[in-house]
Amino acid sequence: MAFWVSALKMVPWGDVIQAAPHVLKAAKGLLKKTDEADTAAAGEAAAAISTPLVGTPHNAGELALQHVAQLEARVAQLEQAQRASAELLQQMAEQQSQIVQTVGLLRTGATRLAWACGILGIAVVGLLIHLWRG
Repeated sequence: MAFWVSALKMVPWGDVIQAAPHVLKAAKGLLKKTDEADTAAAGEAAAAISTPLVGTPHNAGELALQHVAQLEARVAQLEQAQRASAELLQQMAEQQSQIVQTVGLLRTGATRLAWACGILGIAVVGLLIHLWRG
C-alpha cells in the first residue's frame, strides 16, 4: 500500500493536468459527434417512416431496399464514431506511456538518491568514529 502512495506522489501531476484539457476536449468532441449522429439517425428514421425516400414503395422489394439504404447510412455513422473512439484511445495510450516513462525516470532517480544517502550515511559514521577515536 505504501508503495502505491509513494508511486502516486512521484507522478508528475503537472504534466498530467497540463495534458488533461486535450483529452477532455477530444472526449467531448467524441460524445458530441456521437450524440449528433444518434439524433440525426433518429431523425432520419422518423423521416423515413413518415415519408419514404423514393415515394411510396409499390412492393416489399422497394421497401426492403429503402431499409437497407437507411441501415447503410447508420453503419457509416457508427464507423465514424468508432474511428473517433480509436483516436481518443490512441491519445490516452500515448499519455499513459508518457506517465509510465516519467515514473520510471523518477524511480531511477529515487534509487540513485537512496544509494547516495547510504554512501553519505557511511561517510558520516566513518567521520564520527574518526572523531571519537582522535
